[in-house]
Amino acid sequence: MEQSRKILIADDDPSVREILRMMLEEDGYAVVEAVDGQQAWDKLNTEGADMGIFDLNMPRLDGLQLTQRIRQDSRYSELPILMLTVRALVIEQIRGYDRGADEYVTKPFEREVLLARVKALERRLGA
Repeated sequence: MEQSRKILIADDDPSVREILRMMLEEDGYAVVEAVDGQQAWDKLNTEGADMGIFDLNMPRLDGLQLTQRIRQDSRYSELPILMLTVRALVIEQIRGYDRGADEYVTKPFEREVLLARVKALERRLGA
């Protein structure tokens, strides 16, 4: 039996986490949720993940700081990361990519676009 990919979602907005969880689980993914970047880091270390979807604006540890921490840790440096944020300015997107994000999607997002980006990241994993 094929094991589903585990996606770590970090967003301080519970409604966004719920939408993402339902959408991803419906598409066959296992989901781990975190309310901020620090909790996401802790859950990555205890539960693991195959991919991360991180909000940019979060308390304790924001999405950029979390991504940078992940990229600096040899255990997770290859973890695919999708940044999901309301910040649509080009300079913000460049900052996300510079810190190590693989994809950048702005809110509000289209379900099909987000899933297509997740599947593109999954292909990089050799799925």
